[in-house]
Amino acid sequence: MSKIEDIVDSLENRISKMLHKLDVLKQTNLRLSEELALSEKNILQQERELVSWQEKYESLKLTNSILGSDEYKRETKLKINTLIREIDHCIAQLAE
Repeated sequence: MSKIEDIVDSLENRISKMLHKLDVLKQTNLRLSEELALSEKNILQQERELVSWQEKYESLKLTNSILGSDEYKRETKLKINTLIREIDHCIAQLAE
């Protein structure tokens, strides 16, 4: 009988250790999930900021070209020509 009791005690001990490990792993998983969610939120915020800065940069380039900066004159002329073509197209559609 002693052997059976030893085996049962050993099994109970192992089960207890495994349940403890399971709890620790669940807590670690929860913490990592929270960290992941926070990281994803930060990435989205940074992507929004990047887009905002890119838009500001493009606006600044356009402003510089309008103010006479030689560096962006060609680009500005092309944009103005495109806008004029779009306006002409709209006028032609309204005339129909």
